[in-house]
Amino acid sequence: MGFTRDAILNLYRNLIRESKKWNSYNYRMYALRKIRHEFKENKALEDEKKVRQCYAKGLETLSMIKKQVILGNLYSTRPLIIETKSKLHIAVK
Repeated sequence: MGFTRDAILNLYRNLIRESKKWNSYNYRMYALRKIRHEFKENKALEDEKKVRQCYAKGLETLSMIKKQVILGNLYSTRPLIIETKSKLHIAVK
């Protein structure tokens, strides 16, 4: 195979790492789900031409995610309630 397992795993790790930088919860979670799904779907792929196409698509996606993270950080919004780290405490009387 033209691509080593290490190169493919490195691409996967970079995609996950960059996706986690997204400020927007919805974009971040969508990207993480999509990346994991795509790699799982193509895990057993053996045709070198298809592997090469998927690898090239992954590199394009990584480039796009990096650009979108930068743009997203320029126009950040308040975190969603689902993202807040502090738990809401309800006082019981």
